[in-house]
Amino acid sequence: MKILQKRIYEGQNVYSHKKCIRIDVDLEGYCEIPSKDIPNFNFNLVNIIPELKNHRCGIDEEGGFVKRLSEGTYLAHICEHIMIAIQNNLGMDVSYGKAREIEGDMYYIIIQYEYKNTATEIANLAIDLVNSLIKQNQIDFSGRIDIIKEILQNEQMGATTKAICDAAKEYNLPVMQLGDSNIYQIGYGKAGRIIEASIGSKTKCVGVDISCDKLLTKQLLQNQNIPVAEGSKVHNLIGLLQEAERVGYPVVLKPQCGNKGQGVILNINNQKQLVEAFMNLKKKQKDIILEKYLDGRDYRVCVVNYKVVAASLRLAPFVIGNGKDTLKKLIDVINEDPLRGEDHEKALTKIKINQELISCLSKRGLELNYIPKDGEKILLRENANLSTGGMAVDCTDEICEENIEHCINAAKTLGLDICGVDICTKDISVPLEKNNGVILEVNAAPGIRMHHYPLKGRTRNVGKAILEMLYDEKPYNIPIVSVTGTNGKTTTTRLISHVLRKVSNTVGMTSTDGIYINDKCIHKGDDAGFESARTVLLNKDVEVAVLETARGGLVKRGLAYDLADVAVVTNITNDHLGLDEINTIEELSFTKALVGEAVKPNGVVVINADDKYSKTIINRLEAEKIYFSKSKENPLIQENINNGKIAVFIENDIICVVNKNKKYEVVSVKELPISYNGQLEYNIENAMAACAGLVGLNIDYCIISKAFMDFKLDGKYNSGRFNVYNYYGRKVILDYAHNIEGYKAVISSLKKMKGKSNLIGVIGIPGDRKDDIGYAIGEICANSLDKIIIKEDKDRRGRNVGEIAEILEKSILKANKNADIDICLDEVEALKHAISASNENDIIVVFYEKLDALVDVINKEYLVESNTRKYRRYINSL
Repeated sequence: MKILQKRIYEGQNVYSHKKCIRIDVDLEGYCEIPSKDIPNFNFNLVNIIPELKNHRCGIDEEGGFVKRLSEGTYLAHICEHIMIAIQNNLGMDVSYGKAREIEGDMYYIIIQYEYKNTATEIANLAIDLVNSLIKQNQIDFSGRIDIIKEILQNEQMGATTKAICDAAKEYNLPVMQLGDSNIYQIGYGKAGRIIEASIGSKTKCVGVDISCDKLLTKQLLQNQNIPVAEGSKVHNLIGLLQEAERVGYPVVLKPQCGNKGQGVILNINNQKQLVEAFMNLKKKQKDIILEKYLDGRDYRVCVVNYKVVAASLRLAPFVIGNGKDTLKKLIDVINEDPLRGEDHEKALTKIKINQELISCLSKRGLELNYIPKDGEKILLRENANLSTGGMAVDCTDEICEENIEHCINAAKTLGLDICGVDICTKDISVPLEKNNGVILEVNAAPGIRMHHYPLKGRTRNVGKAILEMLYDEKPYNIPIVSVTGTNGKTTTTRLISHVLRKVSNTVGMTSTDGIYINDKCIHKGDDAGFESARTVLLNKDVEVAVLETARGGLVKRGLAYDLADVAVVTNITNDHLGLDEINTIEELSFTKALVGEAVKPNGVVVINADDKYSKTIINRLEAEKIYFSKSKENPLIQENINNGKIAVFIENDIICVVNKNKKYEVVSVKELPISYNGQLEYNIENAMAACAGLVGLNIDYCIISKAFMDFKLDGKYNSGRFNVYNYYGRKVILDYAHNIEGYKAVISSLKKMKGKSNLIGVIGIPGDRKDDIGYAIGEICANSLDKIIIKEDKDRRGRNVGEIAEILEKSILKANKNADIDICLDEVEALKHAISASNENDIIVVFYEKLDALVDVINKEYLVESNTRKYRRYINSL
């Protein structure tokens, strides 16, 4: 059994609305061999992963999966359960999975995941485990699990980050991880806010740098008459001893730059201890500060947006003896608490047995093998940082106004909008000056889990306070419009974007010809997929996103966003069948439905009420539906009108909208520029789809009408979509139609325009289309075009040279044995040939692959010929 490929789905996808990995596997001859027929397989598997005994596997009883094993189940299905079980054992709450045959020994396995790198490594282990059980070769399963735990620890979202992200979810804001980093973006576009733990997008770098320098922090606070611990930087042993004598024992040594209490040595009582501590610390730290040690309690005050939002009393880690267990055993028992993790990923951190802990015990004449008496309390560390195993008690309601003011002034002095102020005082409810209290440090990126998970007292939602501070007002997100379908996606997307720009929005748009920020193209290419959408969603100028969402991106990566405000399904017709395991129109409909499913509860889905397969997905859609149709009498249109909902239709050659029982006339069909005097029916449908989407966004009808009239059928507004060029009395039309319905729509419109002229077509289809698509298009052309020139795309998508041309030629001649056909495989040369073969008043249509080169031919040759004629007229006039 081996892995062929993996696909990571970071958002909703065609398999699940949860994050998933698809693993394609080759069973290498075991597709029809159940595990019960493999010696010792089932016994060894359950022995290695006992968790599998709890899996129900579709049977409503515990042990259902084991029952399936005994009856006989297959390797891909077993791998699915192994991957889920390992994730569960590591504390991840995942449950969804499935295994399906592709063909023969080829299967795919879908697994829900929480952390993609961890899940990917678990998939590798699952396959290796299955192979080892088949071959009866033992693998180091526990060692592999330890490696996965390390990956998980590095990948896992910390408690502070999670608290802020959980607050974002309360506001229905999306959260995106940026790469494989610990940096996340909340919201999209202009509403996007970046966090790195509790460092926010507004946090000043200089404030963070100052806070990292404990000496500079002390000097700045002292300058503002904020109480600080007496002491200074020490450079050598003589200066060390002199400063200790000056401030008086006990003293503290700590790095000038540090965090998490690392390197801090507290309660040094004499010269011997001081010199020993200094020499040890000097090995790791270049710059060291000595301060007066103050006998007091350790408080952490959290300041957000220059307001105190939480305060905690921090308790150093300790154990209580039972008269029989050693200190080492008592620490191990504490660390078994599921609330304790290796680092910051859980509410508490495990107590590490290291040199600092051993030194703390040594001061009291204790060792790890000491057995405390029953009820005896043993302090394990001098400091109370949560990162070293400490705990916290909420005291937010106890801090007095004077100390609140000190904390706020300290934050302002450093310019830190989010910080943790460390205070040493006997009682936080008493002003520092009256209680020999001081501010020890001001920390950027403060951990907030102590406030969310106190040992005692109220939980303080600091994550929510940070989130709300990131926004000037209530947290919000930009609107998202997602447009899918088979035909008309690009025109509909462009038209919606054009209207939205009229209401002073910065629009980020993706389409099959590029990524646009307003009118500026920032990338040229087929950009209707996941990465292109992410480009727009991460752009900080974008105030509204309009995303063309194609089938390929849906299948390969899923959706790039969480939920749209408006989804538009233009139509669903026969195209791309046979690709990516989508073989039927029903399967294609299922895929397109994902866009309509991923809509906010208060959003809308726009559906083509005239389209057979668009109507089949209606029952899958939970959001409000806006229907559009060429007929007011369409049953779905009437249903929405009768229910006081929104419907878009044509009446008396006018696109009309009924909304809450009121009728609005938007634009005349014949005056609509992209309808070409009403002759392009498919563009009328696209206009209705766009109109419905804009009404769903509550755009004013007058704005929609005016902007529709501005949107021209040319290279500026709707490049490559029925663009008409006048070329010496001929019409040359460039269009991107590349499927059956597209060809039908364009050629039907051309026949209305034709009159007595000849209709010449330069035709071709993408190489990854099925042969029957080519035969159908060839027949359409044979029955409608007066002359046909067959070309091929440069990107043949797996086809041999001339293969597509041969299919089209056979189909055309079968439908019309007298058809006038030429074959010119190069697209540009095919256009030139069509021009040379045409007469004045003829119409030439090119169903192109690459637009720019064809436009260059038309413009350059026309310019050369025009200049030649002007020169001749000038000569003749002399």
